[in-house]
Amino acid sequence: MSDVHNAKTRSFNMSKIKSKNTKPELILRKAIHAKGLRYKLHDKSLPGRPDIVFPKFKAIIEIKGCFWHGHDCDYFKWPKTHSEFWKKKISSNIERDKKTLLRLQDLGWRTLTIWECTLKGKNKLPLPELTEYVESWLAEYHASTELDSKKIKRQPI
Repeated sequence: MSDVHNAKTRSFNMSKIKSKNTKPELILRKAIHAKGLRYKLHDKSLPGRPDIVFPKFKAIIEIKGCFWHGHDCDYFKWPKTHSEFWKKKISSNIERDKKTLLRLQDLGWRTLTIWECTLKGKNKLPLPELTEYVESWLAEYHASTELDSKKIKRQPI
């Protein structure tokens, strides 16, 4: 099946997809900033340039898009066109994410992965609840954790 756009239009569309300062990122950043939490953004000295870095807590928050990172939720569906390309692309994103997470943990950083579906859609967590969770995760020095609209998964570090 061929693309519905020509190469120039497809290239333009793809160039508009953000990798940082995404809408879910901005929503969470605004909420945690309002709670008095201060952080660094996209720290180049750390593997993967994490979205939100709390040096004081040696903690990182990554907000991941469900499609681009292959999350098992309603926001991820394998594309029907160019399926081999997308399988390779998304699989390599997942592998890169795993390696980056391990490198950060080896450096002593705790990570909180928040999936896009946590912040949008019918099953999203209410923002006050999410913000409260982030505050407690930071303060109580929980291990690395993954959070989506369905559950919290603790990961061994």
